[in-house]
Amino acid sequence: MAPFTHVGIDRPSRFTDGSYGVLYVGDRFETALFETIHHHARFMARTKEAPGWTSQFREIVMTVDADLHDLRPQAGEPVPALDPDSYAASQVLAQSLRTAGSDGIAYPSTRHTGGECVGLFYPDCASNPLQGRHLDYHWDGQRVDLVRDAGSGAVFRIVDLPPDPV
Repeated sequence: MAPFTHVGIDRPSRFTDGSYGVLYVGDRFETALFETIHHHARFMARTKEAPGWTSQFREIVMTVDADLHDLRPQAGEPVPALDPDSYAASQVLAQSLRTAGSDGIAYPSTRHTGGECVGLFYPDCASNPLQGRHLDYHWDGQRVDLVRDAGSGAVFRIVDLPPDPV
């Protein structure tokens, strides 16, 4: 449960300023993939990394059992805490909810249309973790453009996808 053991204010995220850990979980592989690609690309750009096969990621499949605050918009209403470019409002909201005893937050993915995510404030809200796919990400100097499944060797080009029909 790395998010709870490697905590630091130098790595804030949507629902934490870095002073406490949050485990982010996607409702399906594609959602988790696009969420991690986005954040990995931001890191690579900020640190001016050279192009190449740069990083390995592992898919972890788990069970979530938590009472979650629901930020999924009703009737298409915008949710200020889900600004894709600023985490200020979401960090304030999450700190308040966590202090009040919330287990975490359910919200629509801002990186994969149709996908949903949860941010868990405590490690005991997730159980039965199993390793799934082992992936390599390729950085072209501007974006993550390829993902390789290390198990099969298959390489997939990353493109913008239409909304998921599910």
